[in-house]
Amino acid sequence: MPVLSVRHLTRYQYRNPVAFGDHRMMFRPREGCDQRLLSSSLLISPTPSQLRHVQDVFGNWIGIARFQGRSRELSFESRIVLDHTPLPAFGDHPGDVDVYVRGESIAYAEDDLPDLERSIERQHDDPAGDLAAWAQSFVRRSGPTSLQHLLAEMTQAIYADFRYGKRLEHGVQTPLATLERRGGACRDLAMLMIEAVRSLGLAAQFVSGYIHSPSRKPGQKTSVGGGHTHAWLRVYLPSSGWVEFDPTNGIVGNTDLIRVAVARDPRQATPLQGAWAGLPADYLGMEVEVDVTSLEGDQVSVMPSLALAFG
Repeated sequence: MPVLSVRHLTRYQYRNPVAFGDHRMMFRPREGCDQRLLSSSLLISPTPSQLRHVQDVFGNWIGIARFQGRSRELSFESRIVLDHTPLPAFGDHPGDVDVYVRGESIAYAEDDLPDLERSIERQHDDPAGDLAAWAQSFVRRSGPTSLQHLLAEMTQAIYADFRYGKRLEHGVQTPLATLERRGGACRDLAMLMIEAVRSLGLAAQFVSGYIHSPSRKPGQKTSVGGGHTHAWLRVYLPSSGWVEFDPTNGIVGNTDLIRVAVARDPRQATPLQGAWAGLPADYLGMEVEVDVTSLEGDQVSVMPSLALAFG
């Protein structure tokens, strides 16, 4: 059961002192049977006049900081330590297979459909059906197709055939642009697969968090997407529930993936957002540092208990 440490620093700098509006943070991981938070600290400078935490409609934890006064710099430094357990992607019974048949709906339980429908709805236009056709290329021409096999194959196809590249612009490329360019940032590749599986009638959601890139043997590729927050997706299967897929790294399951937020739309899972007031020329830039490391036993024993700090 690996114990992972995450340090996430975001710093904004300004030429002259500026005022700050509310800032919303999504730094705290979602706990479950595969990850358990051991400790957490948050250092915000300048000190906010108020900080509160709420849960959104998806159960994500959101910190909301309110500020008074002005400053030339605003920084947020989150540190977390958690137990992270890799689990079988499709549960403990790999013989349970869900199938897709052309022209038929996914066999979701009638009671589940009202809660899944918004995650099945497509969010991007596909006027010529190019994305849907690409998704259908993973389906057998006749007879049932194993959804577990289809989703794993689609994940590996994006990993092998699409080029990953960091993109500093805000927002997400349209899936059609990603399909045409055969590349994009991790959030673009995730959204491509989300819309592709939605075209098949599957419920899919966007996931934001961190990725651990452990040391590899010589010749093995290291995971990409580190140094910043990372993005992938999860798909709901009748026999397995929510299953995670990282097409940027070809990961099927939760291995090395630290889940912080899940949402129907990427805009609902922004790690940090807020407003400031000043002249446009005052803004000098933003820097982000994300470090994810594995801790040994003696390092874990000295970690502080749950704490919140301001500076």
